[in-house]
Amino acid sequence: MAKPNYSFAKHQKEIAKKKKKEEKRLKKARLAEGEPQADQPITGSEDETKEVSDKLE
Repeated sequence: MAKPNYSFAKHQKEIAKKKKKEEKRLKKARLAEGEPQADQPITGSEDETKEVSDKLE
């Protein structure tokens, strides 16, 4: 029976963790620049959102 290669599994896990961290960093950078997220569709205009916020006050 073959032995499991724990170092390979650990390396793959580290690569996945770095990739996820980089994606999160890029997402935060996009938000800081004011760009809309690709995940969320853009609905309405600024005027509509302003009207809704005025009604709430």
